[in-house]
Amino acid sequence: MDLRQYLKSILRWWWLVLLSTTIAALASYFASLQQPRIYQTTTTIMVGQVIQKANPEGSDFSLTEQLAESYAQIARRQPVLQGTADALGLDIGWQDLQWRVNAYSIPRTQLLGITVQDISPERAVAIADEIARQLILQSPASPNNKARQDRGQFVQNQLVELEGRIHTTQAQVKELRTKLDAALSAREIKDLQAQITDLETLLDKWQTAYSGLLNFIQGGDSPNYLTVIEPAQLSTTPISPNVKLNVLLAAAVGFMLAVGAAILLEYLDDTLKSAEDVSTSLGLVALGSIERIKGSSYMDRLITSHGPFSPMAESYRLIRSNIQFMSVDQPTKSIVITSSNPGEGKSMTAANLAIIMAQAELKTVIVDADLRRPALHKIFGVPNLGGLTDLLRSPELEFNSHMKNTGIENLQLLTSGPLPPNPAELLGSQRMAQLVQHLEQLADVIIFDSPPVLPVTDAAVLSKRTGGVILVTQAGRTRRDVTKLAIKRLNQVEANLLGTILNQVSQRDGNSNQYAQYYSHSGQGMAGQPVHFTRRRWWQRLPVPLKWRRIPGQ
Repeated sequence: MDLRQYLKSILRWWWLVLLSTTIAALASYFASLQQPRIYQTTTTIMVGQVIQKANPEGSDFSLTEQLAESYAQIARRQPVLQGTADALGLDIGWQDLQWRVNAYSIPRTQLLGITVQDISPERAVAIADEIARQLILQSPASPNNKARQDRGQFVQNQLVELEGRIHTTQAQVKELRTKLDAALSAREIKDLQAQITDLETLLDKWQTAYSGLLNFIQGGDSPNYLTVIEPAQLSTTPISPNVKLNVLLAAAVGFMLAVGAAILLEYLDDTLKSAEDVSTSLGLVALGSIERIKGSSYMDRLITSHGPFSPMAESYRLIRSNIQFMSVDQPTKSIVITSSNPGEGKSMTAANLAIIMAQAELKTVIVDADLRRPALHKIFGVPNLGGLTDLLRSPELEFNSHMKNTGIENLQLLTSGPLPPNPAELLGSQRMAQLVQHLEQLADVIIFDSPPVLPVTDAAVLSKRTGGVILVTQAGRTRRDVTKLAIKRLNQVEANLLGTILNQVSQRDGNSNQYAQYYSHSGQGMAGQPVHFTRRRWWQRLPVPLKWRRIPGQ
């Protein structure tokens, strides 16, 4: 199946595509409205204080980046999440809280993000900030760390003792400098300077120790020092559900599923749909295609009679021309109209074709050779008395007494007559051959409406007595394999199969649009008669590429 066939499949199943897309979009819309609104917020933590150093080193950045990744994993573990639930008094376990939390390190930075989603924006803010606080508590550099608290008192005592020593030593240095300023002897000055030097050296050591202990208490420049640089913000816009996105995605999925279903149905559908199908799959001449004729009565469907200038009547004229062109040297005078199975419109096709032949000033006789379920007398509204079976049983072929007037110039009807018990034997008899020969002498065209090919052998038997056979198929109903079997049976009796007529073609695939465009230039049909056309639907008014446009009769 090429691209053109794929597109035609989609257009043929446009209602399925539209319905599926609409249902999917509406279902997604109402489902989205029923879903709870989810809000999201984020707390940002900085690991270490590398950026506060005057001369940071590359190793400092690398270390803090690795620590940020580790803390991102710790943030979603039981100690942190359980501590958060307990601190906030949440009536959920840490496992239930875990799926709401996402902790991640921001690449190539020392930053750590803690994102929380919840149906309550206030609770999301509280959880994100509390997780950050619990994570800081887990850090070794946190003042509230238990191990750090155990050493904190000792360090605090050391700081107090060092502060005292430093203050005492500074006072001693100040006092010695005062004495140095008042000293007169060289020896005394040398001794005072040596004492000051020793005290300043000792003071430097104590100050260094004090600074280290103070950094321990405050966290200092430890790479494990965590600080919140951006607390969670209250969100007023939910992140889920995204109604527009859900509807678009659902519509797209529905559209694709419908397109796939249309292509699959088209692939599995073995019925004939266009004259092109007939030519390519059956290898037969497509004499023409007839659109679906609307009407509840037989008279309404005799379109060539009450609407001789309609596009469908023109389609029958095209079929008439194709039949005449196929037998220019030896015109086919007797034609059997049949079908593969019942219900494909052969009788109505035969009636309209006979009328269109008569309108061409051809003396035409239409014979109801369906001796099982005759219909022509109903179509033309005449009694089924004195017909074909009476002629076959009478010693003389008295046509005048059995021909029925149809009310149409140049067209006479020979009804079936009483139904016999042996239709096939009658149609295949020598008497039938003589009847056909006499009819060919009386008329220019004889059209036989015969039973379908597959259920009974009547059509195959009758085809041996006539000049040609036309097989009527119904678009969207007649299957290719069934038609091939009917053709095989006709070929077995060496019937002259003139071609096929595709009946009840959809308006999109028919020829009415082309005829309407032709006649619309003048607003008049043949013989100056006004032509009335059905308003085309919107999808039929879409532009069609020139190479895809169908040529009437093909």
